Amino acid sequence: MTVDATDTQAEQNPEPEAPLWLQGREAVIAAATPEQWRGDVPDYHLSHEVIPRERSVEHAPGSLEAIVEDLVKVFEMEVSHKADPATWLSVVAEHYRGRVNGGTWQDAEEFARIGSYNILIGDNPYYESANETFESSHHIFHTAFPGGFFWEVQEVLSGPPTVSFRWRHWGKFEGEYKGHQPTGERIEMFGVTIARVSEDLRILELEHFYDNNQLLGPLAHGCPVQRS
Repeated sequence: MTVDATDTQAEQNPEPEAPLWLQGREAVIAAATPEQWRGDVPDYHLSHEVIPRERSVEHAPGSLEAIVEDLVKVFEMEVSHKADPATWLSVVAEHYRGRVNGGTWQDAEEFARIGSYNILIGDNPYYESANETFESSHHIFHTAFPGGFFWEVQEVLSGPPTVSFRWRHWGKFEGEYKGHQPTGERIEMFGVTIARVSEDLRILELEHFYDNNQLLGPLAHGCPVQRS
């Protein structure tokens, strides 16, 4: 009987397992304890169904684009569903900061307190973040996009430690938005993010650049709901 030396070497020197925050959103969800969640365990079945058929570009497994996309999805999930930044695996919480369009830097505690919608969307004639809480902001946009509001990396422009990439957000306006009736149209928005990451590929800093009118303009121009 012969033994394949290559197989033997692979068994003796297995590839090290990727850290949990690079194993994808579902792996991080499965590893979390019940007390970490703000409410119910997050459910991303709509993303699993819709993104594969509606995304604009496919990324090879293990490519930098795929790694960046998965890491940012883990970050978004943790900000939205874990109240304590100390439990966020995707960031170095004590060093993390983020901002939009050159605005004020916000740390992890601020993201957890007022929510990513209020920070990332900010103020606009059609949305005033100062008047919304974490809970109300999530209710507004989950109501407007009951079928999901999806996200993908389109292209990575530079690699770590400073990662810049182009992205796309999209979803169908099928629910009421602040008194405006849904139109059923697909709304898309595009932007660029510059991320600074640690040696183990955890997020230290995020800067987003995009026009929030791409999102809020179509939402606010639906016909106002008639109320008695």
